[in-house]
Amino acid sequence: MSASTKRPRLKLHLLGNDSQRKCKEMMERPVKVLQIGEGNFLRGFADWMLHESARQGKFHGSVAVTQPRPGGKAKLEQIRDQDGLYTMITRGLSDGKRVERTEMVSVFSQYINPYEEWQTFLELAELPSLEFVISNTTESGLKYFASDYVPGEPVQSFPGKLTVFLHQRYVRFGGDPTRGLIHLPCELLEGNGDVLRSCVLRHSEDFGYSDSFRSWIEHHNLFLNNLVDRIVTGAPTQKEAEELADRWGYEDQLINTAEPYHFWAIQGEESLDKRLPLKQAGLNVHWVKDLKPYQLRKVRILNGSHTLMSSLGLLRGKQHVRETMEDPQFSSWIREAVLEEIVPALDMPELGLEQYAEEVFERFLNPYIDHKLQDIALNTVGKIKVRVLPTLLAYEQNQGSWPERLVQGLSGFLYLYRPIQTEDGYKARLLNGEMISLRDDPDVLKALAAHWNGYDSLSGTATTELENRVAAVLSDAGVWGENLNEKEGLRAALVHEIGKLEGEAK
Repeated sequence: MSASTKRPRLKLHLLGNDSQRKCKEMMERPVKVLQIGEGNFLRGFADWMLHESARQGKFHGSVAVTQPRPGGKAKLEQIRDQDGLYTMITRGLSDGKRVERTEMVSVFSQYINPYEEWQTFLELAELPSLEFVISNTTESGLKYFASDYVPGEPVQSFPGKLTVFLHQRYVRFGGDPTRGLIHLPCELLEGNGDVLRSCVLRHSEDFGYSDSFRSWIEHHNLFLNNLVDRIVTGAPTQKEAEELADRWGYEDQLINTAEPYHFWAIQGEESLDKRLPLKQAGLNVHWVKDLKPYQLRKVRILNGSHTLMSSLGLLRGKQHVRETMEDPQFSSWIREAVLEEIVPALDMPELGLEQYAEEVFERFLNPYIDHKLQDIALNTVGKIKVRVLPTLLAYEQNQGSWPERLVQGLSGFLYLYRPIQTEDGYKARLLNGEMISLRDDPDVLKALAAHWNGYDSLSGTATTELENRVAAVLSDAGVWGENLNEKEGLRAALVHEIGKLEGEAK
């Protein structure tokens, strides 16, 4: 935000007496949560939930926040400078209505830079009140890297830091089985809790810790797998931030924005909600025995429909998800693809797939989010193999026919991904003749370019040639991991739809 607004920075003393009192009460509560991650997502997701639960008088703790990387120092200092306060703006569509809510979030009581305050960070482990560790360090942060631990010096990786932290707690409480922590990693990795536990156990060996410590980790700490879903768009534009500062009378360097939709599935006993009362607060939080059905629902419906629309949308000149969904023809097509083809192929009525699909459609129409189709199209081949192809094959196996709209979506991909090599990398030609860049695995693009090299849709033998080219692409196990040309009727269905696209091309 520009300093030209000449507004004071958000601080506790700027609030009204009642707001000050409530924030001070929150800050003085015992630390129940160690949060590793200072970024927009956790502040717009977990912290917002904790704030809402506390506001209802259900959560009676506070959060100590640290950053997972040295580069997070600036953001952490901003949080400290604003007394842990920030403004949360929730906006979008809810039940078909446009909503916008603004609230002051206050959950932080301590702000610790582990790279400069290592001992202070470790002292948090000795707090009897501590119960939870919530993290979001991105997928690259939740990985094992062999390393040594030099006492007194911070460990660089998140799992390494956590290992030393837990050992400090183990020693302080003499291995007390009741002092283990509940770990909620929010990194977008399948089995994220299992991955974190594995990393901690490997680091414990690297650092020379005892077998009894490892036994305490395995039997008295809960590393729960998590599925999180909310689009947190972060800071508004500078212009909007300045307008908000003028309206509020203060400057907030930490303004955060998010969509109304939020979903958190945690693979753990529902009794844990008594300790972390988020579901009790009416939030869309689910304690479940098995996370996989929820992951499958998200991948096939939300991610799958994104991938389905990206190629056809780009081919027809669309730029964003919302723009695509506002087109009546496209909107009908994607809704029918999901409700008539994807949902039947999943066959999981207990998860309320139709209701979930309607929530997805509403999210796609959020007027405050510009989700670029070209960003969704990044690494499309890999996404199709995970998000679309299994649904397409399951539908054919169950129904005995190929799903029309999923075939059309796959045809759009095959048409778009006829890579043309240029000095600036591989390009694709849209139906209007314009060129866009393709961002995918270079080996895959090279293989697809070879399959389409020299193809002329206007030649006298175009239909036969198209069949041959599609057969070659489908047969390439290096692209698909299997020979799709062996699937009876699939090639013919794709050739038919690609032929229609060629008829539209200029």
